[in-house]
Amino acid sequence: MMTMTTVITGIAFVAVHLVLAYFVFRYSGRQKAEHVEDNPRLERTLLLITSLLIAIMLVPGLFAYSQVIAKPSDRLVVEVLGEQWRWNYRFPGEDGIFGRTDVRLITSDNVFGIDPADPTGADDIVIVGGPLYLPVNQPVLLQFRSKDVLHNFWVPEFRVKIDAVPGTVTESWFTPTREGTYQAACAEYCGVAHYVMTSEIHVVDAAEFEQWLAALPTVAQAQE
Repeated sequence: MMTMTTVITGIAFVAVHLVLAYFVFRYSGRQKAEHVEDNPRLERTLLLITSLLIAIMLVPGLFAYSQVIAKPSDRLVVEVLGEQWRWNYRFPGEDGIFGRTDVRLITSDNVFGIDPADPTGADDIVIVGGPLYLPVNQPVLLQFRSKDVLHNFWVPEFRVKIDAVPGTVTESWFTPTREGTYQAACAEYCGVAHYVMTSEIHVVDAAEFEQWLAALPTVAQAQE
């Protein structure tokens, strides 16, 4: 897309300036200015050509964007909750369903506000402040919420940079392809301790990820 856009705009740039140079040379000092009210035929031609070139540049982008927003079926879903000044994570547990949440239930011991009356939340796994482990070569869908102000989850190596907005859920997915340790930072100024709002992300093989996840307590176990 970048190559195609560069070629099209490059050809237009050269053509326009060649025509401009020709008119400057051809008519310089030899012809009086003439007022022309309009030229519908010329305007229609220019409009058609311009629209066609813009469509050629934009339509492929729509197909590429549809691939970006199409969530893979084999994705691992992780909920990310931003708050001043840390990132919290939640996995849905063995049932694959996140438990119901309510902002009125949020406490220091229940940062997501998980409803204890909802049985689907009993096996959820909550990580407060990180770190977050992810399996390599596994598509990951992150669902973002914020408890207080606007935050922005940014991991440069993952090409992920998305707002966490109070009162709504935003999403972004990616596939980590290289094992290692990375840092998620908040890229939106969110208060006096904004600079400390970071979190380690470890990309590991599938076996190590499953071992790490199995060692974490579920919501029900944490309440015992």
